[in-house]
Order: sequence, then structure tokens, then C-alpha cells
Amino acid sequence: MALNSLHASAADLLACRALLRQGSRSFYAASKLLPVSVYEPAGVLYAFCRLADDEIDDAIDGLAVTPASPEAALQRLRQRLAAAYAGAPMATPVDRALADMLASHAMPRALPEALLEGFAWDAEGRVYETLSDVLAYAARVAGSVGAMMTVLMGRTDANVVARACDLGVAMQLSNIARDVGADARAGRLYLPREWLREVGIDPEAWLADPQFSPALGSVVARLLCVADALYIRADSGIARLPLVCRPGIGAARLLYAEIGHEVARAGHDSLHRRAVVSGRRKLALLARSVARALWLAPACVAAPLAETCFLVDAVQQSVRADAGHAGSVGWAIELFARLDERDMVASASRVSA
Repeated sequence: MALNSLHASAADLLACRALLRQGSRSFYAASKLLPVSVYEPAGVLYAFCRLADDEIDDAIDGLAVTPASPEAALQRLRQRLAAAYAGAPMATPVDRALADMLASHAMPRALPEALLEGFAWDAEGRVYETLSDVLAYAARVAGSVGAMMTVLMGRTDANVVARACDLGVAMQLSNIARDVGADARAGRLYLPREWLREVGIDPEAWLADPQFSPALGSVVARLLCVADALYIRADSGIARLPLVCRPGIGAARLLYAEIGHEVARAGHDSLHRRAVVSGRRKLALLARSVARALWLAPACVAAPLAETCFLVDAVQQSVRADAGHAGSVGWAIELFARLDERDMVASASRVSA
């Protein structure tokens, strides 16, 4: 379903696409394989995610144009989201386009709110002790986006949503593995701390003086193994998408998995270099995604990750609410039809009398 342009202009949509192009070369490349009906709202979704992420990061790092605490920045984002849902967006291209996207696709509010909750965890400097802690964070900042993409594509079956969440979480784990050095220099650590302790690394001491070691590399490799397993699970969900959407989503899956492969080729050292997928390799993966779209099989029926169940449930609750609303409308139409029929019979009786 395309956007109903109640608030956004063509220029607003172009501004969202520009943010997508500047912010994520991998997702931008993959999105070009999506049909316009999905590419357009997906660009709006990404623009909002990028804007929100940047606002929180700038507030944390003290780089905001208008100085604000992370808490204040988060509160402002929540107000903007509420205004967009109310159909009274703030006067920016992203806000106007967001309001149209949310209304056009009846987006469950719990999904973008989960994204903001993940950013709130960044703002409060949450510590991630276990893999489950990391997965819970990834569910919010990326699994929520996967769930929202299924809504944009009109596929809200619980298994499809669960696999989309798998894909979003896997992509975030690839990003974490790639950004270990950059995150450490910003005082952040998203690797499971208990894994670090298991290989003899004290997390706080390491953050004070980040250095690469084979032990650290083993933790990065372990995280990428989790990501790879989730990418495989996600293939089943991609197979259940509309055929025209499979190449684009499949391309995103391949491109982000390749980030992890690049980290592995560097000996799992992402402190001294940031893994980058070359343009030539991206083209090859885009071509491969088109071919894969034809033979992917919907084989996986695994339960959702425990950390993403709330996202799957949010979509299912929305689907049930819509079905209930449609049922009540149908009941009302049937009632009025019966009343009309009764009135017609009564009128005929009076005439014949």
C-alpha cells in the first residue's frame, strides 16, 4: 500500500530518501530492489530511525545543535511520535511523512515505541551482561524495524513476523561485531560481559584501554555464530514474503551477513579497522538475492526468540483488533440490511391492505 499523502509532499519523501542514501549504503542498495509501494514507506521508516538514533547519540556525546540531555531528547522524540500518530505531525519532512506512513499502514504503536525504548537504554548507559541482554537490546533497536517492515509488506502472520525479528536482531549483531572499536572509544560495550569474563577479560578494565586479543576475537566470533544462525532462520520468513519483495529483503540479509564475514576475514579484529563490503561485492550479492528469491523455502517454524515475543504479540493484537473492527462493521451492515428488509415488508403489507 502506498502512502496516503495527507501531510507529506513529494519533497518530504525525497528528503527521507536522501537520509536513507546517506545513512546506510547497505540498506539503501538493498531497498532499490523493493517495489515502490514498499520502498517509499520503508524510506520513511528508515529516516525516522536515523533521525531518532542521531538525536540520542548527539545528546549523549554532547554534539546536539541545541544542547539537551539524552532524557530530554528522548522525551522530544516520544512527543513527535505521539503527534504523528495523532495526525498532527511537527513541521519537518520526516514527521509529516511519518504521520502518513503510520496512518496508511495502521502501524501498531508498540513497534516504534519499542525502538525508542532501545534508544532509552543507550541514553541510560545500560550494561549488557548476558547474551539475552544483548538480544533484548537488538530486539528493540532492530527487531522492531523488522516487524514494522512486515506490516509495510502486508505480511502479519506470526511466523513471518518472528522471522523478520530474527533478521533484524541478526543484522544488529553484525553491526555490534563490526563496531566493537568505535563503540569502545565512545565508552560503550555491547558484547556480552559474561562472555568476556569467561575468556579472562575484565569488561571495565578493557573499556578503559581497549586492545585486541585472540580472546576478544573469540567473543566476536561467538556473537557472529549467533547472528549466522538467525540469518538462516530468517530465510524462511523471506520465502513467505510477496515475490516482488523477496529480492530486496534478501539483499539486506546477504549484505549485513557479509559485514560479519568481513569481520571474520580480518581475524575478528574490529578495533583497528571497520569492516566494509566493497561495491563489487555488493553488486554480486544483489544479483544473488534475485536468484535466491525463487528457491527459498518456508521451512522454519521455530518459536520467536524469547526477547522478540512482545513484538510478534503486538502485531498479532493489532491484527485481531482490525479483524474485530471489520467484524463489528459487518455486523452493523447486516443489522441495517435486516431492518431495511423488515421496513420494506411492513410497507408492502400496508400498501396491500
